[in-house]
Amino acid sequence: MRIWIRYALFLGMVISLVACRAPQPWHEPFDSADDWQLSSDASARLDIAEGVLSIHVLLPGQIAWASADRTYRDFRLTVEATQVAGPDDNEYGVLVRMDGNKRFYAFSISGDGYARAARYDAGTWVLLGSDWTPSDAIHQGEATNVLTIEAIGRDFTFFVNGAQVLQVEDRAAARGDIGLYAGAFGEGGVVIAFDNLEIEPLP
Repeated sequence: MRIWIRYALFLGMVISLVACRAPQPWHEPFDSADDWQLSSDASARLDIAEGVLSIHVLLPGQIAWASADRTYRDFRLTVEATQVAGPDDNEYGVLVRMDGNKRFYAFSISGDGYARAARYDAGTWVLLGSDWTPSDAIHQGEATNVLTIEAIGRDFTFFVNGAQVLQVEDRAAARGDIGLYAGAFGEGGVVIAFDNLEIEPLP
């Protein structure tokens, strides 16, 4: 009986700890860099200032991201992304279910009006559906786009400015960190600013 009571108490403690660590809704106004992993080098500069997270990709053929060190499984994420400068032939968006720089899903748009979903896995990009697909929902050039992702199990739905642009399935990663990213193709100088990030865990 004494062993059973101790086991029950231990199990109750474990359940309480798990409940305490459940993901919470998060609103990020980008008032400080405390919750973000930012790194800059010769290819990109990242910083949080004046209420936005800015990513400046200096060199062609490069991508850069900031990660939040928060783990989510099923969620709805919304963020405002603004192209501030640079060529429209670019890419920017959201990374989800990140395992550091080893594996993640990328939901992306470009300044010239295309969308794509892909998984990065140990140095290899795997397309989820078609490659860059044009969408009238995307505001092109130096404009703001509201990006929304719903991730539920293996199902992912990607919205831009309230319109669904992609729906894909993949089961390679069930949970992980989230990030915001930008990339340059043939020409550097891409500057993207992110604001008003909202994450709502889903049951």
